[in-house]
Amino acid sequence: MANDWLTATAADLGRGIAQGQIDPIDLTDAYFDAIDAHDFTPCIYARLTKDRAHAEAQAASQRAKQGARLSALDGVPISWKDLFDTAGVATEAGSALLEGRVPDTDADVLQKATGAGLVCLGKTHMTELAFSGLGLNPVTASPPCVNDYDAASGGSSSGAATSVAFNLAAAGIGSDTGGSVRIPAAWNDLVGLKTTSERLPLTGVVPLCARFDTVGPLTRSVEDAALLLAAMENSPVPDLRASDLSGARLAVLETIAFDDIEESPASAFDASVKKLETAGAQIERISFTPLNELTDYLGVLFASEAYGTWKDVIEAAPEKMFPQVLERFRGGANFDAPMFVAAWQILDRARSAWHAQVAGFDAVLIPSCPILPPNAARLDNEDAYFKRANLMALRNTRIGNLLGLCALTLPAGVSSCGIMAMGQPFQEERLLRLGVAIESALS
Repeated sequence: MANDWLTATAADLGRGIAQGQIDPIDLTDAYFDAIDAHDFTPCIYARLTKDRAHAEAQAASQRAKQGARLSALDGVPISWKDLFDTAGVATEAGSALLEGRVPDTDADVLQKATGAGLVCLGKTHMTELAFSGLGLNPVTASPPCVNDYDAASGGSSSGAATSVAFNLAAAGIGSDTGGSVRIPAAWNDLVGLKTTSERLPLTGVVPLCARFDTVGPLTRSVEDAALLLAAMENSPVPDLRASDLSGARLAVLETIAFDDIEESPASAFDASVKKLETAGAQIERISFTPLNELTDYLGVLFASEAYGTWKDVIEAAPEKMFPQVLERFRGGANFDAPMFVAAWQILDRARSAWHAQVAGFDAVLIPSCPILPPNAARLDNEDAYFKRANLMALRNTRIGNLLGLCALTLPAGVSSCGIMAMGQPFQEERLLRLGVAIESALS
């Protein structure tokens, strides 16, 4: 029975607890038994919070017996990326620069999730300070991809994804600045939700680029993503029942998203779109030329803010960083304030144009990532290979961050390939309802 629990969705585990079929104490013990026995645990979990988890599970068990559960996920164990503050437990954001950093309070989203009864298993490994889409971190640990142990797992929420993919957590919570939830979700055959900037508070979250940073879940189902969104903001659970593709208007964005795409992601996306059409969706192909101009401003928009945030800490001990990530940060020093202001003005105009162009669509579709997971050893040893892989990995997901959208990646039926639906800002509930219909059509 415990093995079945480890592969179940978080929602199904919650239902099992509600029906008295699963005790949260036994469920938490089952996860820790799996974690303790797994060969990849040291490169997935940065540290475990066993005492906390057991106390939370005991409280959830008592509430379940009293019929006083706090939410649909009360008693369900999940993992947290190591940039969410945990009171009294080190939060180091995958960086030797922050070694020994122990916050006094939980991050806001963790506080709310705990208030909904979720059990915190521990903190997961990640890319240094979240500034890479590959998941390679020679400084701390690099989780393997569930589909290819020699490949990178995607970043920066690498441990968050692999904790779920290897059945060591019911769900994982990550962050997404340029694709850091959706890339590892896609490469490990999970659902990943990028929320709209400012939808979930960043209080107690180690920053990268505050204007782009977002919090999001990595899960086994769209329903799980919806339940975790509600838990992290203490809001009503979205009603997912009105989910139907019949008559849905979906756009396929062709600008940039298919340039140099590899065969597997391309064919998996095409096959998925055909399934959506068969289910009744109306598909229209569109272009959006302002994206071409925005590619010239990626460095000033992302790297300048990242370096401005971390310059003093980095330059006090740059030798502690993986050179490729250090170089990405230092690239932000090449831009001045007028360039930063001008780039944001261009971006604001592009966002306005985008919203006007896609207002009549229910969502815009693109392949979640144009490449398959790259070889980890080559990433560690070949500079050119790392740079190209990182740019390509982030290329499609970054569109949603630039345009300020919410976005959802779902498995496309081929290993490490995803299909992404992008919705309008703060329309997560609408996107999740559509996501349930897409999930059904693809299954």
